[in-house]
Order: sequence, then structure tokens, then C-alpha cells
Amino acid sequence: MLSMTDPPDEAGEERTFTISELADTFQVTPRTIRFYEDQGLLSPRRDGLNRVYSHRDRARLTLICRGKRLGFSLAEIKDFLDLYDVDDRQIEQMRFALAHGRERMASLEVQLVDVQQTLSELRALESQIVEHLKAAGAAPDKSSKK
Repeated sequence: MLSMTDPPDEAGEERTFTISELADTFQVTPRTIRFYEDQGLLSPRRDGLNRVYSHRDRARLTLICRGKRLGFSLAEIKDFLDLYDVDDRQIEQMRFALAHGRERMASLEVQLVDVQQTLSELRALESQIVEHLKAAGAAPDKSSKK
């Protein structure tokens, strides 16, 4: 399981991160991180005008990036993250992830079939066009012309 807090270091303080450190680590822009904060996905504390991100924020950003990569909406990711605060054992969070993951897989399977069908049709069309060009004595590609 993913721990949302870091144990204190030798000095007894939790490791913190700047927005630039997180942006570099996750290959996103600081603007993206601020947007996630505006959406309620991250809650850094403030030190004057600076945002100070905890290990919990970093862990949440890991999950946000993974969720985005897997095609989940920010609303779905927020619902998932909010379940951390409800259940220490993460039972509901895991059920939520399982249900939404299965829905996403089913959706991707449909998309895959559609893409395979489109590719098949395009390959058939390509063959017909190449045959037509050859029958007309023309090279299929401009680069093949002499």
C-alpha cells in the first residue's frame, strides 16, 4: 500500500518539496501543479508566498499522474483520493479503483476493436489504390517516380 506520509528525518522533520522539485520529478509544469491544487487534489501548506508540499502531496501527485496516464478524469481521480481520508484500510478506495479500472478496460477494449477495424479497412483501401495505380502504369508513391 502507498503510505501518504513520510516518517520524520533525523532532525524530526518531515521531508518537504517545492513546486519546482515536484514539477521536475513528475515532468509537469508548475502551472499544472497549481491547477491540481485549485481543483482540490493537492493541499500544500504555505510559507509566506511559497507552497510547501509534503510527502502526502507528492504521493497524491503520483496517483494523479498515474490516473491521468490511464485515462481517468480529474473528478474520478479526486473521488479516489478522497477515499484515503474515509478508510485507513483503503477497502472502499480499492473497490472504487477496481470498478473504475474495469470500466476503463472495457472501454479500451471497444476502442481497440474499433481501431483494428479501421486499420483493416485502411489497409484494404491502400491495396486497392496501389493496384489501381499499378494498372494505370503509375508508381504508387511519388518517391518511386523516376
